[in-house]
Amino acid sequence: MSGVIARIDDFGKPAWIVLMVLGFVVYWPIGLAILAYIIWSGRMGMWSGPMGCAWHGSGRGGGRADVEEWRQRAIERVNRMAEHWEHRRARREERRQRWGGPYRGGPGGGHGGGMGETGNRAFDEYRADALRKLEDEASEFRAFLERLRMARDRAEFDEYIKERRNRPDGGPSEAPQQQ
Repeated sequence: MSGVIARIDDFGKPAWIVLMVLGFVVYWPIGLAILAYIIWSGRMGMWSGPMGCAWHGSGRGGGRADVEEWRQRAIERVNRMAEHWEHRRARREERRQRWGGPYRGGPGGGHGGGMGETGNRAFDEYRADALRKLEDEASEFRAFLERLRMARDRAEFDEYIKERRNRPDGGPSEAPQQQ
């Protein structure tokens, strides 16, 4: 087996890639196994050393130092990405504050939902009317949900009171009452 691997290594990385692709074409688990072997053995040389990673002893100085170096680079990348996303969030928030969002009253706000007039008065009137209807329906729906919550709360409270009145082990002030 090691003779076959050495012969493939003589051809270099392209041979491993072709072998992996052929393995996927013939039967996908074979290609997956070859891919796993390529990654595990460090045949692609993505890490330190001429033909592999430091985990397998072919790198410069051994595995522990390289792991620490990799860890530091990874932490730096994560920190850079966190700074990048924080910067983007801050820019987005600044833009939101400066321009206002839909229904905030800033430029582009109001009933237009962030869009100004189109120049077509009929469409602008239709859009304003449709948005007004949607806002009315939304407020009606919120009121309906509030009534539904009140009814559910009222039912739960009534059930609690009923259980409390019918409780036999209550104190003298909590005697069961008949209605």
